[in-house]
Amino acid sequence: MPFGPSDSPLSRLRRSLVEVMATGTPDSQARFGQSVKGLLTEKVNTCGTDVIALTKQVLKGSRSSELLGQAARNMVLQEDAILHSEDSLRKMAIITTHLQYQQEAIQKNVEQSSDLQDQLNHLLK
Repeated sequence: MPFGPSDSPLSRLRRSLVEVMATGTPDSQARFGQSVKGLLTEKVNTCGTDVIALTKQVLKGSRSSELLGQAARNMVLQEDAILHSEDSLRKMAIITTHLQYQQEAIQKNVEQSSDLQDQLNHLLK
């Protein structure tokens, strides 16, 4: 039996209660008992549905928390990798500077060697 929007479970219960009080017959009492059982069943089903929805939401929130924790751990790992890379770049810059100094020293030695070679050749003539 479909009910309209103004026919809420509470209004149906009130009508049934008024009917039972007015007539007091065993038939109306049985219908009232059935009506109460139906309303209780409906309320239990609604509560069960609400509990299921709440459980799903809690699990979803829990999963979100897990994902957020994992993202934070990954970010820390990435930050460590970046810091390590920065340190490596600093060391490579120092090595590059040292190599440049050594290259300059080698060039001076080659020039001096060339001058010494010329002087030696001049002395040997």
